Amino acid sequence: MLMPKRVKRRKQFRGRLKGEASRGNKISYGDYGLISLEPSWITSNQIESARIAMTRYIKRGGKVWIKIFPDKPVSKKPIEVRMGKGKGNPEFWVAVVLPGTMLFELAGVPEVLAREAFRLAAAKVPVKVKFITRKVGS
Repeated sequence: MLMPKRVKRRKQFRGRLKGEASRGNKISYGDYGLISLEPSWITSNQIESARIAMTRYIKRGGKVWIKIFPDKPVSKKPIEVRMGKGKGNPEFWVAVVLPGTMLFELAGVPEVLAREAFRLAAAKVPVKVKFITRKVGS
């Protein structure tokens, strides 16, 4: 699974999901992109399962770029533990996704193949998404 090699601090605040993505919201590498329409946390397992679904469908043709990285630790306390006594240990890593964030990019395949690959990937992530293509002029 994706996770940082090392972090400055082991535990982070939860934060809040407000506003729209100001960076990472354009197609920069591929010809087709999958853009998020709502805010959410996407776990490293969800990113990995979406990547596997896409690459299996395109049969290792083309190139896939993952544009999000899970760099936020989410901690949990064990079950049946009373409140208090500090914060729980980090359990998994999430990528913070705002509306307009580019999740994946794809190049080197026809559009119909890319649409279907992104449809399969969209089933693996907990946000509504939209398929977009690169503008002809740029």
